[in-house]
Amino acid sequence: MNNMEKQFLIDDIKTGESWRLFKIMGEFVDGVETLHDVGVAVSIFGSSRIKPGNPIYKKTEEIASLFVKNGFAVITGGGGGVMEAANKGAADAGGISVGLNIVLPFEQKPNRYSNIKLEFKYFFIRKVMFVKYAMAYIIMPGGFGTLDELFESVTLIQTKRIKPFPVILVGSDYWSGLLDWVKSRLLENKMISPEHLDILQIIDEPEEIVRAVKKIVVV
Repeated sequence: MNNMEKQFLIDDIKTGESWRLFKIMGEFVDGVETLHDVGVAVSIFGSSRIKPGNPIYKKTEEIASLFVKNGFAVITGGGGGVMEAANKGAADAGGISVGLNIVLPFEQKPNRYSNIKLEFKYFFIRKVMFVKYAMAYIIMPGGFGTLDELFESVTLIQTKRIKPFPVILVGSDYWSGLLDWVKSRLLENKMISPEHLDILQIIDEPEEIVRAVKKIVVV
């Protein structure tokens, strides 16, 4: 099997290879055992391509630091960019800084600022950990992976699979177009109900973001 084939992990579960399910179970067990006492936490998502000099990086650091100072742990994807900034902000503030790294062939490398580290091969297990242990989702600017996490959380709340925790989009200049599209396409065509728009909030200021979460989440 060549390297290209090896990265398609789901396709690799074939008849007679059900033993791979034990690896999947092992990742679940590691995640639950490591995170079961992490406390009240928020998950912060965003692009891995943001550099330390970028204003988004600085704002992410500030948001993570404020959450720690208000009694929250911070969970990220464990990689670079926004994830690194959030882990750095949380760690520098003396808090719990969780990095849930995913093994990818090119992009993702674990950052050095998480003080609790886990590594996953399977995206779906990692996503369960984000949802299970977070009381709010903070969505910084990002790409496809960020959109995946955003709409995963919205879908689970919409279908009442999880409690309706805050989902906050940070950056009105970045996210307003997406929300306008949701209103003009999904809502107008009755693909969603009006109350589903309430799941999402766009907030720019770090202090306001923390206040919005604390209105719903008791630390």
